[in-house]
Amino acid sequence: MVGHDARLVLPPTVKASEEELRRNLPDFDDIALSLAEKNGVCVRPMVLKRIDTTTGRHEFIPVPCGATLESVCRPCARKSQRLRMMQCREGWHLDTEPDTAPRAPHPDQEHLIAYRADLLGEYTEAVEEQRNSDRSELAAEIAWVDTELSTLGMRGKTPPLPDPGSDHDDGDGDPDEPAARRHRSTRRRDDVTDLPRQPVDKSRSIGREYAGRFRPSMFITLTLDSYGPVHRDDGTPLDPDRYDYARAAWDAVSFAALVDRWIQNLRRVIGWEIQYFAAVEPQRRGAPHIHLALRGTVPREVIREVTRATYRNIWWPTPDRVVYGRDDARPVWDHDSATFLDPDTREPLPSWDEAVDAIGDDDNPAHVARFGVQVHYKGILAGTPEADRHIGYLCKYLTKSVGETLEGASPRQHAHYDRLHQALCATPCSPRCAVWLAYGIVPKGATRRMEPGRCKGRAHRRSTLGLPGRRVLCSKRWTGKTLGDHKADRAAFVRGVLAAIGIDKPAPDPNRFTWSTIAPGTRIPSRSRLLLAAIKERTAWRLEYDRALSAIADPPPPPPICSAIGGSADPGRGDV
Repeated sequence: MVGHDARLVLPPTVKASEEELRRNLPDFDDIALSLAEKNGVCVRPMVLKRIDTTTGRHEFIPVPCGATLESVCRPCARKSQRLRMMQCREGWHLDTEPDTAPRAPHPDQEHLIAYRADLLGEYTEAVEEQRNSDRSELAAEIAWVDTELSTLGMRGKTPPLPDPGSDHDDGDGDPDEPAARRHRSTRRRDDVTDLPRQPVDKSRSIGREYAGRFRPSMFITLTLDSYGPVHRDDGTPLDPDRYDYARAAWDAVSFAALVDRWIQNLRRVIGWEIQYFAAVEPQRRGAPHIHLALRGTVPREVIREVTRATYRNIWWPTPDRVVYGRDDARPVWDHDSATFLDPDTREPLPSWDEAVDAIGDDDNPAHVARFGVQVHYKGILAGTPEADRHIGYLCKYLTKSVGETLEGASPRQHAHYDRLHQALCATPCSPRCAVWLAYGIVPKGATRRMEPGRCKGRAHRRSTLGLPGRRVLCSKRWTGKTLGDHKADRAAFVRGVLAAIGIDKPAPDPNRFTWSTIAPGTRIPSRSRLLLAAIKERTAWRLEYDRALSAIADPPPPPPICSAIGGSADPGRGDV
């Protein structure tokens, strides 16, 4: 029998198990992050300072990060994916030409342009008379005008100010003549067939209607050529030593230019401005391929003929011999001539322009990019489950990086991807690529920090394997709208549903608030507090929206969001 003052002593194993269980419990931040993801709230918001120009009140507002990868922020990536799906669906089967006419300039914009012209004249006079103080003040005023023009909705960039250190003269009293433009023969290669060419009707971008009611469109997949036999299960080469990794790297680097040429050839053959929405994805073997949603229909034989006859000549110097390795003697940067010198002879290395000029008319291009023989073609009708399925397939992998898509599942796959990465590291990605230094050529815009064979471009990263930076390619007249316009359409739809039951959610006035970054050292609310406030606001919005939908007898159709991967029309943070 145990006395009243006796205490229960747990065995050491029980204590250890309780401590281990307690260590594995989620903390407050983990629970808040999980709840934020379930409610579609950004988990890594950027805090900005918002000032109300009417009342003078300022507050700290968490702004969504806008990430497009789930590994960074799942809610923002899913929201971006839904917007892309909305954009794809809205433009795929259009039956009227989208309105792409530019808006008329605002009178305030015209006044600012006239004011900038006067400032530019005074700035030029200050530069000529070497009045540095006036020049600095005028430059600051011109920068303010440029900011105001952008705020009022101007597209593009303003022309840069003239460089005060350049007189556009080489010192002999005569202005420098512009460099002679290089011309290459546009004659098609002898090993490809000629394509018929028609004048392109730029006013037409929609397809043909059949039987007075059907207007189908196309879903096309284009792949690159084979570089050697591969295993069917994982895409790795049967014989890695005979696999053409060099050509695979060149094709990956020039893939975007090849796609542009294919679209150009197709438009010239059919004679009208066909529009496209495309997604670039890697195959299991590591080579990029593209899925295109084309508006309208083109005969299958025309698609195959254009694919066979499309090529892209890369007129770059042929990088056939490595001159400077990373561990060997490297070129020396000369500050006076702003170029690299040979470490032994101290002679300047040939520049990019000199190397390109050395290519003769009878020489072959450094690489010729072509598509493979496999072309997938399918006609799609609007409003069918097949259209939903293909839209979901187009946007399925937009929330994942190339590295996540190409995760090697076996040592054989890892070795294959590593070999392809090594070939990409030895292949120049652009005229400004530092890899040219390894072949004894000074690239365009060279700086002293460049190292031979080491470029920070996306094409040389192991996580991208040469794929272009843009995973989504969309033509200008696909919908005539930007992603911001599509987001505004969703917000307008939600405001209309709420207004039907008396809940007024006016569109925010862009001129009422000013936004600014937060100075270092400023005390701001903690991340957990911001997440809880955003979750509370999001939950209130969802309740209002659900109540409005249940109260409306005949609710309006939701905006065109594909439901293939869980898209919905509920308001997200920042949509209202």
